[in-house]
Amino acid sequence: MKKALSLLILIFVFSSCNKGSNIPKEETPFAKGADVSWLPQMEATGYKFYDKNGNEKDCLQLLKDKGMDAIRLRVFVNPNDDKASGHCSKEETVAMALRAQKLGMRVMIDFHYSDSWADPAKQFKPKAWENHSFPELLNDVYNHTFEVISALKKAGITPEWVQVGNEIPGGMLWPEGSTKNWKQLGQLLNKGYDGVKAVDKNIKVIVHVDEGNNKEKFNDFFDNATQQKVRYDVIGLSFYPYWIKKDYTEVIKDLEENLTELSKKYNKEVMVVEVGGEDYKIENTKELLSATIKAVKSVPDNKGLGVFYWEPQGAKSWSGYGLSAWQENGQPSPALDAFKE
Repeated sequence: MKKALSLLILIFVFSSCNKGSNIPKEETPFAKGADVSWLPQMEATGYKFYDKNGNEKDCLQLLKDKGMDAIRLRVFVNPNDDKASGHCSKEETVAMALRAQKLGMRVMIDFHYSDSWADPAKQFKPKAWENHSFPELLNDVYNHTFEVISALKKAGITPEWVQVGNEIPGGMLWPEGSTKNWKQLGQLLNKGYDGVKAVDKNIKVIVHVDEGNNKEKFNDFFDNATQQKVRYDVIGLSFYPYWIKKDYTEVIKDLEENLTELSKKYNKEVMVVEVGGEDYKIENTKELLSATIKAVKSVPDNKGLGVFYWEPQGAKSWSGYGLSAWQENGQPSPALDAFKE
């Protein structure tokens, strides 16, 4: 009888374990977010944010009310105090990340590896690194990355994603890290990856290229990255139809196809880390956002992770930037309602 009972118990336990193994893992929520790196400067210069009833309100709360659950923050190495192209120091980044986390928002960190903007047109080394040899630059990238992520961790923040470089189709830390020298660029990217993972191996590392509808550009870049054994978790894309003088309807299919093809070819997750439309074309921008979110969500096997608007709060009256999503009355544009869908 005891043997029979023991056998029944074993069968029950095995059956329960087997059933448990078929239970799907809880999926990570699709990220809907915004880069708000100008926000501290906007507040310091007196800019006020308002809800639809004209009541003054915290900008991050307004974005959360629009359906956003994540914030992206850029990091400069030794920035100046210029309101438009400075700030974004390690300390300011930690303070902003704390604000976001207190509202229950997820955090993405975007390393520019420069003292100011780094993008396809410019990837200037920080002044303090200008005369460094290539081996020293490798250490610089590792140390800077490790120090910033460690400072966040010490403050109780674990970023969900970290970008190693910002819009780098031509590489970073020119000339040493140019795509004209992929062997060195590959080493620099891996040093950034290592700096992140040394703090927390669960943080997802993003490599970011612009013009998300341009399949040839992405294949060329990531074929080279594969050849150089670059380590990363996510392919990050920018998508700005405005900058290529197209309406989103002309290129959204290319973006959708590129997302799916990249995910399959390189076996990586994908994410639109920057998107934006013209501030005065409210309905068109809302449609652009809805279509972009749909495109990323359509990537098979849940490998499309999310969509981030670039500086929606960066009102043109303050920044001069025409692709924000904020109105002259200090209220968020109805275009951002796409993130509620």
